[in-house]
Amino acid sequence: MSLLLLLAALLFSPGPARAADGPTVRLYVAPSGDDRADGRSPRRALRTLARAQEAVRALRRERPEAAVVVAFRGGVYPVAEPLVFRPEDSGTAAAPVRYEAYPGETPIFSGGRRITGWKAGPGGLWTADLPEVRAGAWKFRQLYADGVRRRRSRLPDAGFYRVAGFPDGGREAHYHTDSGRFEYAPGDINPGWKNLDDAEVIVYHFWTDSHLPIAAIDTAARIVSFKHKAGKVFTDDFTPQGARYVVDNVFEGLNEPGEWYLDRKAGVLYYLPMPGETPETTEIVAPALPEFLRFEGDPAGRAYTEHLAFVGLSFLYTNWDLPPGDSNDRQGSAGVPAAVTLRGSRHVRFEGCAFRNLGTFAVEVGEGSAYLDFSANTFAYLAAGALRIGGGDEAAPPLLRTGYNRIADNTIHHYGEVFPSAVGILLTHTFGNTVAHNHIHHGYYTGISVGWEWGYQRSISRDNLIAYNHIHDIGQGLLSDMGGIYTLGVSPGTVLRGNLIHHIDANHYGGWGIYNDEGSTHLLIEDNVVHHTKYAPYNIHFAREITVRNNIFALGAIDQLSRSRVEPHQSLYFENNIVYWKEGDLLRGDWKDKEYTFYFHPKNASGTRAETATFTMDWNLYFNPTLDSAAVRFGEETPAQWHARGKDRHSVYADPLFRDPEAGDFEMP
Repeated sequence: MSLLLLLAALLFSPGPARAADGPTVRLYVAPSGDDRADGRSPRRALRTLARAQEAVRALRRERPEAAVVVAFRGGVYPVAEPLVFRPEDSGTAAAPVRYEAYPGETPIFSGGRRITGWKAGPGGLWTADLPEVRAGAWKFRQLYADGVRRRRSRLPDAGFYRVAGFPDGGREAHYHTDSGRFEYAPGDINPGWKNLDDAEVIVYHFWTDSHLPIAAIDTAARIVSFKHKAGKVFTDDFTPQGARYVVDNVFEGLNEPGEWYLDRKAGVLYYLPMPGETPETTEIVAPALPEFLRFEGDPAGRAYTEHLAFVGLSFLYTNWDLPPGDSNDRQGSAGVPAAVTLRGSRHVRFEGCAFRNLGTFAVEVGEGSAYLDFSANTFAYLAAGALRIGGGDEAAPPLLRTGYNRIADNTIHHYGEVFPSAVGILLTHTFGNTVAHNHIHHGYYTGISVGWEWGYQRSISRDNLIAYNHIHDIGQGLLSDMGGIYTLGVSPGTVLRGNLIHHIDANHYGGWGIYNDEGSTHLLIEDNVVHHTKYAPYNIHFAREITVRNNIFALGAIDQLSRSRVEPHQSLYFENNIVYWKEGDLLRGDWKDKEYTFYFHPKNASGTRAETATFTMDWNLYFNPTLDSAAVRFGEETPAQWHARGKDRHSVYADPLFRDPEAGDFEMP
């Protein structure tokens, strides 16, 4: 080969496969390719990912010592069926398989269908005939114009309706009472609406969004009944007031540019275009594909799908709807599936990929998976969350447990757009994961959630590192009981370190920065900066032996530090922190102590020791520039009373000299 040809090959080849020790074989795929070709050169490129997978299998049988790189040219690749990767699709540590974008190009895998055949009608309303919808073979709840999600027609046009009465029980009932009907205010729900069966009432209450198809309307009593029940009462959180709700997919609500309505019975799609949009120049896409990729190993049989990489690829448009009887009651929208699922998988990597405009979660990691890597990806405009990682719980066989995965340097934004209770990154039954340097913003619920056992029972969740993430502008006032980072259950070895969390807002209660919920135990929380939250930058519901040190908690609107319950153990060691505020309470909730005994040491006469402290606070700095130190209150106690209880005896009240805390600048001289 001449020097010129060698230089050209180096400049324009996709590059070597990472971690390959031996030779590398390349395959090429292009939207204009031909699946009858062999894919061995750009001129003989294949056309689909499915055909590329077949070619990789053949290459692995032919040359098992060689790494394989599949390079995708830029353009759109329509995907009609999910692709399944099994152990026979695996590479090895020395010879991995890599599916990647051709340098400088953007391959897009699309699960959507372009809607054509538009007809313009009165008032500028467009209509398109969809026979598959009419036949019951296709239903969708998202629509996109030139890649931008458009809103389903709904009522009211802005804001919410309010539940007017509670025939199944309101504030006096337990909040977890299943509820299948409510009283509506005059004029809010109309039995004369077109295709009432297609309408969906979405109730926002507590930390869930309940999706409820209408079954019947009693106009005399103004009672609407649903085809299935919600798992909570229809109050606005723990208040006597009725919950907020909207009615989605109502033809009569189709009155603002950018709204659409799907008439399933007639098989007609209606769209009210935005200014400047035309049927000839605007690309209207509806999702059709339920998922893109599924990795199916057999962890119990130790047969893994492994040593695969996906680099620089984009995945757009998935379609999913709640099955009959499901109102989306699971915390964190944990019942919503994902566009990419992995089970029994190891050493699989997604790097520099984009997951956009999805009707699901983006990625779910399931049983028996380990050493997966998700780095430098973009997750945006998602119906639910970005990543959910879980596996077997404490009762499951060890081979079904999931851990040691890495989620780093990703951007996650505009999540929870259909199911707002979804979490950006949700770690359930899993251990040893690293979640670091992610930028998470503009979701409606928690940014990162860790743990999946309520209370102090044994948990698989442990040794998770949540570090240096930037989480902001979440909650947005829609739901309650949420935080920038949320923890749950016993989690020894878990560390929350160096995270920047700010502008967290909730509906009523909640909107915390760091939220240690039921049974959070043996965590280390250090070096975080949390500011501008609706409620406390740091909150404990009930917990045990959590160390909180070297943090800055600042500018909570209602309070700065909160604790819900007093329990007969140490819940908190709070030291070397700075708490800075201008409004609201320093402490909120129950900060009392109580007498209890615990087994201390066998050399004691009884082995037990009496104790009263349920939390320890010392060596902290507190400051409110609007208050003299004598006016500060620790709950209901003066500083002298607080110190007499042994709290903050070595702490100081002094200006930390932050450069510009209102602007989020906490640099000090």
